[in-house]
Amino acid sequence: MKKAALYVLSVTLVAAIGGLIFGFDTAIVAGATRYMKEQFSLNSLQEGWAVSVVLIGCMFGSGLAGRISDRIGRRRLMLVSAVLFLVSAVGCALPRTITEFVVFRFIGGLGIGAAAVLSPLYIAEIAPARVRGALVSVNQLAIVTGIMLAYFVNWIFAGTGPANWRWMFGMGAIPSVFFFLLLLRVPESPRWLVKNGREDEARTVLTRADSAEAAAAGIRDIKDTLALEEGSFRELFHPALRRPLLIAIVLAVFQQITGINAILYYAPRIFEGAGFARMSAIGQSAIVGLCNMLFTLVAIVLADKVGRRPLLLVATGGMGVSLVLLGAAFKFPLLPASTLLFVILLYIAFFSSAMGPLVWVVMAEIFPIKVRGSAMGLATLILWFADFVVTLTFPVISDRFHPSAAFWLYAAMCVLDLAFIWFFLPETKGKTLEEIERRWLNAA
Repeated sequence: MKKAALYVLSVTLVAAIGGLIFGFDTAIVAGATRYMKEQFSLNSLQEGWAVSVVLIGCMFGSGLAGRISDRIGRRRLMLVSAVLFLVSAVGCALPRTITEFVVFRFIGGLGIGAAAVLSPLYIAEIAPARVRGALVSVNQLAIVTGIMLAYFVNWIFAGTGPANWRWMFGMGAIPSVFFFLLLLRVPESPRWLVKNGREDEARTVLTRADSAEAAAAGIRDIKDTLALEEGSFRELFHPALRRPLLIAIVLAVFQQITGINAILYYAPRIFEGAGFARMSAIGQSAIVGLCNMLFTLVAIVLADKVGRRPLLLVATGGMGVSLVLLGAAFKFPLLPASTLLFVILLYIAFFSSAMGPLVWVVMAEIFPIKVRGSAMGLATLILWFADFVVTLTFPVISDRFHPSAAFWLYAAMCVLDLAFIWFFLPETKGKTLEEIERRWLNAA
């Protein structure tokens, strides 16, 4: 069993590299933007577009990943995403114009969107049921680790001259190559193999991951599940599914419009605006990334002990208070600039301990299996769009009005989110997926 556990862990870690690159590629722009803005003479709207265009690619990538991976396999499409990551990293390091940069960032977004769907999906389909939750959580941990690494790369290259931002993006080529090479050594998803009539190969993979008895049971479970997966997109709007669909979409939107990626993508800009020197501002951003990673571990530990709803209520309230203080720190700069770092870390701690990972957990739990893929795809697509809107508009709001206006707007969204969670979100801790499904059917 120890050998099987090591095998599953090694395969999980390979798949999670996709999540790590996802985090790295979305956050690396944080330290590069200010230098790019100077080199290409960008206004605030162009700056927002250069940062947010990757999210348009994410929408397309995540929207297409499910259907394409059903056709060619999870592993093959992850290989394609690794190539997209590599092309984007090299292309974003060598552009002559901002238009070329935008094209290669869009290509990177296609890879990020595909990886956001495929890495956790692949892990869930290959992991034994008893450790599936913990192993899927490894992908979320990999994402925030990638964000932290991006901030440290920003900090390392910040003082290396006018081409420093090119090196920041170029560093993304390294994990992309490793991801591609290591994927060549992992198997295809056993669920996909069974679905495509390759049962013997699936049994071999499942036997390596657990035992012969567990593999046989796994094959039976996969067949039973596949027999149920005939739900159409139209079924999402069945009366029994309207409420869970509403919950998933609203939570996905609130996860973004409460401001997380305005802070993660523009952290050096925010710190500079508060009076930090540019090098110091990029260094502070690295601390933000470390805090993000550490408090994600808190969510993994507490989610099944405390429950989703209490954690989300406390976190959303804490985020709202933090954003009010953050806006006040900018509007009335009476306190030292170092206070700003504490307030941002407080906000990140609340977000990472619940709103970040648990929204994904809830979205994965509340839908019946036959429509789960379609429902998750729709909610994720809307989440990326909300992320795009926030990322595009933050520099415009900050420059046209004041940074405090953006933070107080996000705080108001936290108040609405708190009310939504209180009145509409049921607790799913300790309930089986079948119990949750029966709840919606009985309510309908």
